[in-house]
Amino acid sequence: MSVICWVTVAAALLVPSAASATVPPVPETQILVSSDPVDETPHARDGEARAFAEIGSMVYVGGTFTQIRQDPTAAWVSQRYLFGYDKATGAISTTFLPVLDGAVNSLVAGPNDTLIVGGAFRNANGVSRKNLVALDPITGATVDSWVGRSDGGNVRDMALHGDWLYLAGAFNWVNGTPHAGLARLHAGTGAIDPTFAVNATVGRGGTSSYVWTIDVSPDGQTLVAGGNFTDVNTLSRNQMALVDLSGTPSVLDWSTEKFVAPCEGRPAFSYVQDVRFGGDGSWFVVGTNGGSGWPAGYCDALVRFETAARGDGQLGTWVNYTGRDTITSVEVVDNVIYLGGHFRWLNNPTAHWGGAGDGAIDRLGIAAVTPATGMPVNWNPRRSGGSSLPAGTSPWGSTVPVLWRGNDGLYFGHNSDGMGGEYHGRLGMFPRSSGRTITPKNPSTATSGNLYLGIGEGELARVPFDGTGIGAPTMVSQPNYTGAGATWGMSDRIYWAHTVAGTPTGSRIDISMFPGGVIGVPWESSGYNDWFDASELTGAFFLDGRLHYTRADSDALHYRYFETDGNYLGATEFTLPTTGVDWSTVRGTAWVDGRIVYGSTDGNLRSVPFRPAADPVVDGAESVLLVTASPELTWSTSRLFFAVQ
Repeated sequence: MSVICWVTVAAALLVPSAASATVPPVPETQILVSSDPVDETPHARDGEARAFAEIGSMVYVGGTFTQIRQDPTAAWVSQRYLFGYDKATGAISTTFLPVLDGAVNSLVAGPNDTLIVGGAFRNANGVSRKNLVALDPITGATVDSWVGRSDGGNVRDMALHGDWLYLAGAFNWVNGTPHAGLARLHAGTGAIDPTFAVNATVGRGGTSSYVWTIDVSPDGQTLVAGGNFTDVNTLSRNQMALVDLSGTPSVLDWSTEKFVAPCEGRPAFSYVQDVRFGGDGSWFVVGTNGGSGWPAGYCDALVRFETAARGDGQLGTWVNYTGRDTITSVEVVDNVIYLGGHFRWLNNPTAHWGGAGDGAIDRLGIAAVTPATGMPVNWNPRRSGGSSLPAGTSPWGSTVPVLWRGNDGLYFGHNSDGMGGEYHGRLGMFPRSSGRTITPKNPSTATSGNLYLGIGEGELARVPFDGTGIGAPTMVSQPNYTGAGATWGMSDRIYWAHTVAGTPTGSRIDISMFPGGVIGVPWESSGYNDWFDASELTGAFFLDGRLHYTRADSDALHYRYFETDGNYLGATEFTLPTTGVDWSTVRGTAWVDGRIVYGSTDGNLRSVPFRPAADPVVDGAESVLLVTASPELTWSTSRLFFAVQ
C-alpha cells in the first residue's frame, strides 16, 4: 500500500468522533527557552539525573549517578543519588550531604523548609526511611518529625498541590496502610490522608502493577496518572486514569482504549512514560514508548487529551508519532510543550525503526511543540555534545528521564553527556532569559479588503471585496509570481504552491512577503515539505494552525497541521465533515470574516460560513452566490487569496 493511502487511513482513525468533538485548539503566544544551555551547571556521571527541585537559590538534583564535579577539568567527587548547587554560580553545596542507599526518582520542595525525596532506597542518613524521606535542604539531615514512608515499594513520582503531597509508584503500603500505586499525604507532616482511597492494580501481562507518572491540574481539582495498571478501584482503566480531587477523591468517567493493543508485542510494561497538565489545566499531554502502534495505538507518541472530556474510548486531540522511538519526559512551560527521550524524528507516523517518513522533522532526543497542533516549532538544540565532550563521556543515551520547569528555565536530566553541542554531564538547563517569543500567524481578520485572482503568468487582478460583493478590478503585474498554484494569505505574506523543476514532486510550498500588495522574491517554506505535492491543491486557506485545502480528485474539504514557526507541514491528512458542497469542483479559496470564499469550475464566486467547532463545519445550504463569471473575470483558478493590501 502506498504512503498516501496509509496517511488517509490514519486520518480516519485519528479524527475524534462527533460525540467527543471539542473546539479545535487555537494557537496562542508562546515563549521559548533558549536552545543554548547555560554553562554554570555542574556535571554527574554513572547513571542518570531523574529529578529536580528548587529552594531559594539552590537547585537539587536526584537520580542514579554516583559522582559529581563542578566543571570539565575538576576531579570527580563521590556523591551518590542526590546533591545541591547554587543556580547562579553552579557551585556545588559542601554542606548538603545526605547519604542514601538507592536511587532518587522524584523531588519536591515541601513546606516548612523541607526537601521531600522519593525513590528506591531503604535508608537515609543511616536510618530506615523506606523510599520516602524529608530532608533539611541546608544540611541534608533527616527531618525526624516527617512521618511519610513507602513501606511496600518504591516511589516513582510525586506532585505537590497546596497542603497535599501525591505519591505514585510500585508500592502497596504507605505509612503502614494499604495503598496500591497511589496515595496522598499531608505535605507538612507526612501523615496519610485516609480519604484518598484510589488504588491502581492489575498490571499488564500478569506483572505487578505500578503507577509511573502523575500530575495535578493547576486548580488542584484533577489528578492524571499513567502506569502499567489496568484497573483503578475495580474500574477498567488501561494505563491511564483521571481522579476527581474536588471532594472525596474518586475515579472520573474517563478512559481510553488507545493503550490496550500491544505495541511491538510488548504487553507487560507501561507505554505511558510522563504526563503533564498544560495552561489552565483544561488539557494534558502524554509521552509514550512501546514501539510501533500507529495507527491503532498511541505508542512512541506525544498525545494531547482534553481534561473535561468524559466517557470511554477517549481519543487524543492530536497525536505526534516519532516512528518507533521512545518519549520519556514531557514538560509545559509558557505555552510550549517540551519532550525528551530516545527519538530522532517527530511528525513521523508511517516510518519505523528510527527512519524518516514523509513529513519527518529531525529532533535528536529533545524538542518543543505547540499545544494547539502538536507540531514542532523551530527549536532544535539536539542531544549532542559535538567535539566538546571530554574523554570518557557518553555522546548519546537512551533516556531523558526528566524535563522540569524551574523559575529560571527548563532543566533536563539524561543518561548521557551532550546537549546543544556542549558537554553537560547528566544534567543542564535551558534559560528563559535568552529565549524568544512566538506570535501565531493567521489570515487578516478584516471584513473587507481585496481578493487577488490569478489571470495569467505573473499577473493578478486586485478586486475590492466587502464580504458581499466586489468592486472594479485592477490588473497588477507580479513578476515574482510565476508557476503558481493554490495560494493563501497570512498576515504580511502569502504562501503558494510553486511549480519548480528538480524537486521530488515538481512543486513546493513557497513564501513571499507581500508589502503594499507586491509579491516579493519567494523562498522555500521548509526543506521538510519536499515530499508534499503542492501542485495538486485546487484551493487553500490557513486558519489557526491548519492548512485547509481542496483537490480535484476529492469531493471533501481536507486539512493538515501547518506550523508557521518553522513552516512545517503535518504528515497526516484529515477530512472535515461538510454537506452540500462538491469540493472537487472548487477552484481557489480564501477565509474572510468567518466564511470560505471560493471559486469553482463554473467560473462563479460563492461564499459559505465556516464553523470549525460545528458538525458539519460547512453546510452547503448556506452557500451564497457572490459573482457570476464574466468575460473580464472568471473565478475558476486555484490562484485566489484575500489580503487587506
